[in-house]
Amino acid sequence: MSTKDQIILWMRGSNLSWKPQIYFLGIGGIGMSALARYFNAKGAIVGGYDKTKTVLTQELISEGISISFEDNINSIPKNPDLVIFTPAIPKNHLGKRYYEEHSTLMAKRSEVLGWITAASANICVAGTHGKTTISTMTAHILRDSSYGCHAFLGGIATNYGTNYWSSTASNTVVVEADEYDRSFLQLSPSIAVISAMDPDHLDIYGTHSAFSDAFVQFSNLVREEGKLFINSKLPRSLFSTKNTLTYGVDADADIRTSNLKIIEGAYHFDVVYPDGCIKDVILNMGGWHNVENSLAAIAASLELGISHELIKRAVGNFKGVKRRFEFAWKSTYGFVIDDYAHHPEELRALIQGVEDLYPKEDYMMVFQPHLFSRTKDQAVGFAEVLSKVPKLVLLPIYPAREEPMEGVTSEWLASLVNHSKSVEVIEKDKLLEYIQSSQFSKVVLAGAGDIDTCVQPIAHVLKQKYEA
Repeated sequence: MSTKDQIILWMRGSNLSWKPQIYFLGIGGIGMSALARYFNAKGAIVGGYDKTKTVLTQELISEGISISFEDNINSIPKNPDLVIFTPAIPKNHLGKRYYEEHSTLMAKRSEVLGWITAASANICVAGTHGKTTISTMTAHILRDSSYGCHAFLGGIATNYGTNYWSSTASNTVVVEADEYDRSFLQLSPSIAVISAMDPDHLDIYGTHSAFSDAFVQFSNLVREEGKLFINSKLPRSLFSTKNTLTYGVDADADIRTSNLKIIEGAYHFDVVYPDGCIKDVILNMGGWHNVENSLAAIAASLELGISHELIKRAVGNFKGVKRRFEFAWKSTYGFVIDDYAHHPEELRALIQGVEDLYPKEDYMMVFQPHLFSRTKDQAVGFAEVLSKVPKLVLLPIYPAREEPMEGVTSEWLASLVNHSKSVEVIEKDKLLEYIQSSQFSKVVLAGAGDIDTCVQPIAHVLKQKYEA
């Protein structure tokens, strides 16, 4: 029997006295860390490497997972049973090359998720944006209602402070289906959600058409008896899956809102669906787009037979996802909102959400572009949407896995923005001082890089400045 087959059988409950050694290259990633927590909870010997120490890596260490922050073959286990790696790990990484040269069993995160979900009922949430909130809210409804699920999330659920949990009550898995590197094509959905298909990751897909085709391929993976829920803004004609329903705030959607209004910063609405109506749902999250996200989570929960009252209770007590329209400070004097938005359409939704809650208010947006390739490919979209904010500050582009591209800089992006006021580009280490000396008490920080490390210091100085 191969090592892979042994591990799969062990994951399904066979030979539990065995403790496989699982090593992660890129363990600090949000998706990788959820997998690490899964294996750790099942009793494997778990370790990993990451380039950067973060709050998340420190949490993993506190949970008993050993992590090295040096690319040094002397600091890695020499004979692990399985190495799980992220595509963001460079080809010349010493640890990765060592395992390749020694014929160690290696698999991408997406492959291992495929192994885990092959024998379970799966709710798989895909989309260029919205998937983290939808998957987290869905998993929360299942957990809060005692239906139960195993959750592999792309963000930290504020209610629970984690991106992974398991349940003995159900063999249902809620998983964020990531389109990067075609990862979601490894999954086997019982229920699938597609929230958006705005082009992204063109460094992988090459063309808008190829990107869209991948989502169609994902939809075709839905099991024969399964259900596909798509955002009503998407072209229904693309999807051949017979059990397909649309969701959205427009009147033609199969699952839609009615009587939608804002009361004291919360969204109140009814949910109309083909078999009935849920009255008086309350969502305590900012952003109209999150109303739409909640419809997808509610649709999936209804499909499982969860009652109206349990769904309403769970939606009402859902606290959101870290870095998704998250208030780091909020008072009568101002606010600091932190958001993971890194695509033009995500920024558009973020800006709309801020302006719905705070109409006619001046605020400063600080945006850290993520990836040179995305900045180049989406430059027109970024320039158009960033032109809408009252005051814009750009941080230098966060490179992640990429090398710089000639001419692609934050200064170049700033030059494209049609702005009545100057757009400033500031080094990250100068940002706190800049905001402290500005007249703005309302600040929105956005980006998928390391801008999140600025959030609490900025919230602290503004609280001191305006509330002291």
